[in-house]
Amino acid sequence: MGLSWQQGPLGRHPNGHFVTAAELPERMTFTEPLRRRMRVELGGGTVAQSDRVQILYEPARYPVAYFPLEDLAEGILRPTERRSEHPDLGATAWFDVVGADGEASRRAAWQHVDPPLAGASLRDTVAFSWRAMDAFYEEDERILGHAADPYHRIDIRRSSRNLVAHLGDRVVADTRAALVLYESGFAPRWYVPAGDVAMEDLTLVEGMTFCPYKGLASYYDVGDVHRGAWSYRAPIDEIPRIAGLISFEPDRVEVTLDGERLRLEPGQNVVSHGVDRDLSIDEVGGIEIGADGALRT
Repeated sequence: MGLSWQQGPLGRHPNGHFVTAAELPERMTFTEPLRRRMRVELGGGTVAQSDRVQILYEPARYPVAYFPLEDLAEGILRPTERRSEHPDLGATAWFDVVGADGEASRRAAWQHVDPPLAGASLRDTVAFSWRAMDAFYEEDERILGHAADPYHRIDIRRSSRNLVAHLGDRVVADTRAALVLYESGFAPRWYVPAGDVAMEDLTLVEGMTFCPYKGLASYYDVGDVHRGAWSYRAPIDEIPRIAGLISFEPDRVEVTLDGERLRLEPGQNVVSHGVDRDLSIDEVGGIEIGADGALRT
């Protein structure tokens, strides 16, 4: 996603390459000011708010927001004995975070205590575990899942190309009205109107996943193919155009576009990682699907 994830420039499987004769290091990290007011809440109150947040990007990781120490509420950090070593930023101290209600969230914040000169912008800053806090905001808009990557973009385009999905000899979708979703760091994904899908071949299964940029995804078995398709039945406000449309996994269901088979490109599987790995819908918090199918936070 964006700069550092999937096929981005700092990702594990970059879609392109840096045009330079010099040999690049195996790891490259990048940090920059967010230039947006960001707020963190815990225990019914604000524990941090800053206009000077720094965002850290490192290979194959979601972006992480770092808050200057002076922009934290007084007394919220409680030192712990835990120490770790960051490959680029060195020794790291961990803290419990005390919320406005006096309750502490354990090992929920960390600080790189003596970063090298290259990481000087992160000196005297603290990052918070996303799942351990109640909520993060940019201005008064809640940000879900992880810090928003300003380099992440989604574009949706109509297409009259003929997309066909096969399950063996059976056609389960045939359309010339697909929408193609272009997302930073991912190969194009093709979404088919439900009216052009043999919905009797699809079985909605339990379990959903959450994307901070698209919303809540539901999954379908396609015949006997487990989770062979998905749909954002509860998209976030920015992408209502794909609400209820179906997308098929090209490595599980045969999908052709103008007669040419689509293949799953490398680096497309989302792998949970870091302190916020295995994030579940409940842990994101405050998400509901209304009776109309809309996502509510």
